[in-house]
Amino acid sequence: MPTENSHIKILASAPAARIIARELNRRRFLGFAAAAGGAAFLAACSSPESTLSNGLESQLSMYSWGDYDAPEVLTAFTKDLGPKLTVDSFGSNEEMISKLVGTKGTSGYDIVVPTGPYIPQMVENNLLMKLDHRQIPNLKYMDPAFLGRDWDPTNAYSICKAWGTTGFVYDKTVITRDLFTWNDFFDAAMNEASGSVSILDDPGEITGMFYWANGIDWNTTKKEDIDAAEDFLVNKLAPHVAAFNSYPGSDAVPQDLQALIQIWNGDARLGISESDDPDKWVWRLGAPTTELWMDNWSIAEGAPHPKAAHAFINYVLEPANSLAELDYIGYHTGAIDIEQKAKDEGLEMLDMVFFTPDQIATMKDAEVNEAQERTVDIWNKMKAAAGA
Repeated sequence: MPTENSHIKILASAPAARIIARELNRRRFLGFAAAAGGAAFLAACSSPESTLSNGLESQLSMYSWGDYDAPEVLTAFTKDLGPKLTVDSFGSNEEMISKLVGTKGTSGYDIVVPTGPYIPQMVENNLLMKLDHRQIPNLKYMDPAFLGRDWDPTNAYSICKAWGTTGFVYDKTVITRDLFTWNDFFDAAMNEASGSVSILDDPGEITGMFYWANGIDWNTTKKEDIDAAEDFLVNKLAPHVAAFNSYPGSDAVPQDLQALIQIWNGDARLGISESDDPDKWVWRLGAPTTELWMDNWSIAEGAPHPKAAHAFINYVLEPANSLAELDYIGYHTGAIDIEQKAKDEGLEMLDMVFFTPDQIATMKDAEVNEAQERTVDIWNKMKAAAGA
């Protein structure tokens, strides 16, 4: 098994880890945000709040991916520092952005968790607050390989929360043959798993499967590639899909709701660990290629509780809390020497958290580019065709 440093070297040097999201103009950015579902969201009503003795606000609101933090860390934060924490969840970056765009700095959210390539456009459109690193001294515990990414070279607006990848799990009592690739996934979806298929409720993940399976650049802007993806996904795959679910590890896997499930690696680890029969589930890293994503701690522009937000980010970067986060969510948190610490603590299923150099070489970063509106359109059409 490679050392943590070998993983870091691959991530730091691979071309896939060095993308700069293409600039979108304001109209295009707002357009794809609206296409993702509009801004049907009422900002939290402001009310006078007390300031705690430590100078923090008494409340904190977070908008993040679902089931994405160790409950004991969230509880300990309130116990140790005082602010009462509330958490809402989204299923895609587009959904999160649409709410922030629609509320124009009055969403009531403090902490948000965008994926890296979306950050430049969020900054350009005044959706994120600049971080005060003086309030985040635990930044020293982050490995430099996971800082200074091209979407935010000075970490002015974001700090790595976790990075991971995409694959699938299947119930081997239903699908009795071996599956390895995205084409295997599609074949099983349209045959023995038909009507029992779940895919991620995320535009890039949906189109990504088709591109990864067919050797097409995930960030293609060619009309013929996008048309081919739409035809296959909407007309051929959609009729077999039962659910669009960004959090299948929380329900679909442990409750046996579907037999074939597109899933992020950490969520797969969570779902299998909570299953009554974990041995029947098989995890596969998407092949021949898949994605490498990094989610980030950020603070929303207009955050009503900025001091508490900085304090929370600082709190989760504490080494013990970072390890607890990794154990719960199943994703690498970017902390220094965390792979060795996880091994020393005897954490389980670490092959679903840490990857070999050969595996990492198959993972590609996303771009937010001029194909984004078509990508969102395909997502919506596929859901309509599936009756979801």
